[in-house]
Amino acid sequence: MNPADKAPLGALFWAFTRIGLLGFGGGPAMIPLVQQEVVKRHGWLNDEEFADVLAIGNTLPGPIATKMPGYIGYRVAGLGGCVIAVGAVILPMIAAMIALLGIFSRYRDVAWIQGMGQAVVPVVMVMMAQLTMDFWNKSRLALGWGASLAMAGVAGVLIYLLGVHPGWIIGGLLAAALLRPAPSGKAATR
Repeated sequence: MNPADKAPLGALFWAFTRIGLLGFGGGPAMIPLVQQEVVKRHGWLNDEEFADVLAIGNTLPGPIATKMPGYIGYRVAGLGGCVIAVGAVILPMIAAMIALLGIFSRYRDVAWIQGMGQAVVPVVMVMMAQLTMDFWNKSRLALGWGASLAMAGVAGVLIYLLGVHPGWIIGGLLAAALLRPAPSGKAATR
């Protein structure tokens, strides 16, 4: 996005307010909502830029639900955009958490309250599956089937079998990409 084409603060506020209101399931469940608003609805970032923000956001400490809005807000509207995006995403979460936890504490034994919590899980699962497919397609197109499967397999083993934090894996891949020699000849100009 060209710095002269800053996003309107009102659009930024409402985009991240929607994310904050609809982001059931925590930060990772909000990622598809952020992508929908930022990439597909408003076009503030393209898919590749969004993937970069997500990858870097996952390597840094703290909740992804505030890191992504903070950076995206800053990128598309400066410091004011950062403050507005983070405020817009956390204020609905804070209000909803206070209200819902109060209701849940009072009525936790009521069957429909228990059912509400269980009903959200499949919806979040579908949202995460859609995001996974989007990233798989991008990886497959950029790296090919073999490299994508190999990297996913190695990452799976490191995370699930050896207990390595995903941030270390992403950080290692970023460092390897930075240290890799630049291709020479015609390939470098593509």
